[in-house]
Amino acid sequence: MNNLALAGIITSGIVIILVMKFVTRWIEVTREWQMERARLQALEMQAAAAAAGAPMIQQPAANGSAAPPYAIAASHVLEMGAVNRFLDDILREKPARFTPENLREFTRNYAERLGSGGFGVVYRGAFPNGVQVAVKILNSTLDRRAEEQFMAEVGTAGRTYHINLVRLYGFCFDATTKALVYEYLEKGSLDRVLFDLEGDALGFDALSGIVAGTARGVRYLHEECQHRIIHYDIKPGNVLLTADYTPKVADFGLARLCNRDSTHLTMTGARGTPGYAAPELWLPLPVTHRCDVYSFGMLVFEILGRRRNLELQHPAVTVSQEWYPRWVWQRFDQGKFGDVMAASGIHAKDGEKAERMCKVALWCVQYQPEARPSMSSVVRMLEGEEEIARPVNPFTYMASVHMVSSSSSGDGDGGSAAASSYSSKELRGGTRSAANNQGR
Repeated sequence: MNNLALAGIITSGIVIILVMKFVTRWIEVTREWQMERARLQALEMQAAAAAAGAPMIQQPAANGSAAPPYAIAASHVLEMGAVNRFLDDILREKPARFTPENLREFTRNYAERLGSGGFGVVYRGAFPNGVQVAVKILNSTLDRRAEEQFMAEVGTAGRTYHINLVRLYGFCFDATTKALVYEYLEKGSLDRVLFDLEGDALGFDALSGIVAGTARGVRYLHEECQHRIIHYDIKPGNVLLTADYTPKVADFGLARLCNRDSTHLTMTGARGTPGYAAPELWLPLPVTHRCDVYSFGMLVFEILGRRRNLELQHPAVTVSQEWYPRWVWQRFDQGKFGDVMAASGIHAKDGEKAERMCKVALWCVQYQPEARPSMSSVVRMLEGEEEIARPVNPFTYMASVHMVSSSSSGDGDGGSAAASSYSSKELRGGTRSAANNQGR
């Protein structure tokens, strides 16, 4: 009898624990649903306003699937069936599905071109209610890989919302037109602000704010989404700026969803942009979300120096500064960080913040992925909430190539040899990357 009573108590305890876990999870799911509902209501209001002036916008049918905007030739139905089912599922996340006629109306027949890339052209436009948008028209001759990246863009951006991520309003996908419709960012890309001589000259406070905001956006992708998102292509050209220079991470075309429990990913080809891509992206090494941490570190170096990391024609660059990250490490290791500040025009009052950024960048670009910090740690270090240990040399892996280059050059200039060795190594990886990304 005592054994039966004990068994009953144990069973009751287990049931109570399970019920508590269920209730806790239900509360968490409810909170997430409420937050998502608020976001979706805002998007629905914008879509409704757009629909009022653009009746051709395709609306979901009562059963949740989207009716086609017009008849599509039978030869395209089978080819596009699977893609359309995917996009119809995405409609439940509330990006609007537009027709080609909508896009022509939004852009005034594509009157203002903002830029172009390997996959198409971006135009400025506006919804009928006045909301400014950027319309990315993808090349009509997309291969299977490009179509997969289109779906990745819609699937990823449609499920995420954060102040430091560019918002996707909607898309167009039919036999004639494939496009993505984003919020419009007034100041354009960080690339233009940093490297365009006619662009805005930002103070160090604004630049450090861009660094911190970008870090928070990547942290959200890595640690705060339901599924971890790896961007694969963090660089100044993929960081856009609002009117008050709030940074927003853009272009999820290379992104890929993976479960948080997955430690490594299997890559089918090199990704990213040479100069920013982590070594494991173009070498036969395991790939994790830490590849974005490496790219972020390279971006921080460019913000710190207000120049490209490898820029041979820069007027203020000496031969030994050809590859900026290693030159910075050498100055930092020798206790001469003042040289870095002087070369970048950083005032003494910003010295502590600049050195903090430098240390973070040096940790982010460590060759071994496990030596790089998480993005939440990066944010805390940038905001002064976490102590930063003294960085170790992130470029020791270049030593053997450096010795070969310096001995063959005969000029004894270690900095130049280091830059040349890195450049050649990067180009070997970059050639494969460029081939796979079609000039992205």
